[in-house]
Amino acid sequence: MLRKIITLVVLVPLGIVLIVLSVTNRQSVTLALNPFRPEDQVLSLTAPFFVFLFVALMIGLLAGSFATWLSQGKHRKRARVEKKTALKWQAEADKHKNRAEQIAVQALPSPQSK
Repeated sequence: MLRKIITLVVLVPLGIVLIVLSVTNRQSVTLALNPFRPEDQVLSLTAPFFVFLFVALMIGLLAGSFATWLSQGKHRKRARVEKKTALKWQAEADKHKNRAEQIAVQALPSPQSK
């Protein structure tokens, strides 16, 4: 429940801000990719300004996510190693448990010997 409230507190204002940005930045602008001849139409894009804002936002989110993923690689590697170790020790414990059960069964007196 708390997670839903926090999500609403964050996402609703973010959505309102994005809608306001989209409405107020509708005018078309030209993004010139040729710094030496900005009037060259071959290397230029014309779109509403909010499109460029959203593209920049998406590129920033992807770059940040990728950087975070790279920086947490050592933690993922350690988790894999520890998982492998835990599985090895679990198999060892299961082997000893099965062996103990076999010994316990053999140690019980059989009903026919009485």
